[in-house]
Amino acid sequence: MNPKMDTTQRTMNNNWLKDKTRQVEIKVSADGSHTLFVPELDEHYHSVNGAYNESMHVFIEPALLHCKKTDISILEIGLGTGLNAFLTALHQGEKKIFYHALEKYPISTTAATQLNFAREAGEQQILTKLHELPWNAVGQLKPQFSLLKDEADLTTIQLCRKYDLIYFDAFAPEKQPEMWSEAIFQQLYDALNPGGILTTYCAKGVIRRTMQSIGFTMERLPGPKGKREMLRATKQ
Repeated sequence: MNPKMDTTQRTMNNNWLKDKTRQVEIKVSADGSHTLFVPELDEHYHSVNGAYNESMHVFIEPALLHCKKTDISILEIGLGTGLNAFLTALHQGEKKIFYHALEKYPISTTAATQLNFAREAGEQQILTKLHELPWNAVGQLKPQFSLLKDEADLTTIQLCRKYDLIYFDAFAPEKQPEMWSEAIFQQLYDALNPGGILTTYCAKGVIRRTMQSIGFTMERLPGPKGKREMLRATKQ
């Protein structure tokens, strides 16, 4: 990460989330990158051991870079700070990408301007545009990269597209158990193309067995710093 990154912690206004019932605070994770903390849930958006590094380890390397297709559709469960979408754009390479992100509680562009993920001016332009693009409409983040930010709840939305990759980045099962149900994973399995991949930071046995019972082929991969394992699930 950029050594010049701001390492102060700030308390964000309640209206930085559209829900306005949740207060969130910017925290600095161990690799210098920001994450958000939700006191109401006692939960961080990313690993305190390194938000940037966790995103690379859990989503970019074992999913995006692992995928050999050149025209791919990605579904993200939990846009949050936009870090996963941002890093996907940075590591797009020659791929053509359609990126569909679901987020029930979007942060405002004011909050987004405080986040320190960009390491130089060109990256900051991408991050800024990512948060400024309108919700519930397809926008062009960069050449060959279409972004649909959907202000929606996975537990109530009907997925009508097919995807090659799913970044499953919901809050932990003990915080949001409804997001880790068999019905949710069945919906995601059905939404994947054959050969499609889902990755998540969570490697709990009950989650792995639930996904396996639906039909996913499961892999336990080494986890990011602070976690022994993570999961990669493939629809054969």
